[in-house]
Amino acid sequence: MLASQTGAATVEVRVSAVEGTTGKVNVAVCDKERFLKDCAYSASVPARAGTTTVTVENVPPGTWAVLAYHDENGNGKLDRNLLGIPSENYGFSRDAAGKFGPPGFEAAAIEVGEGTTVAPIKLH
Repeated sequence: MLASQTGAATVEVRVSAVEGTTGKVNVAVCDKERFLKDCAYSASVPARAGTTTVTVENVPPGTWAVLAYHDENGNGKLDRNLLGIPSENYGFSRDAAGKFGPPGFEAAAIEVGEGTTVAPIKLH
């Protein structure tokens, strides 16, 4: 019998609009305090054109924001151009978008309950 963290949940991130099969699709599950900084939970899988599913396990139930990006060159970070604009495709839970920069935590926040929570994200 496998031991599991009490009350831990799974976030199944279904990342769509993945272009090509190079690199990885990386996802991070963040609380409000660490949003866009150093998220507590993350996972990555090889990219699959179309939709790539990434599973993040042992996430405590609560309010979280999910972000995903296609790390085409496999360097482990979201590449940006000279102006700081991402040069790799990315997206957030609830299809959140910011006007001049990334969205706020509240725009991307989802409720994660016990069991599995599905978080669809479309890359842009």
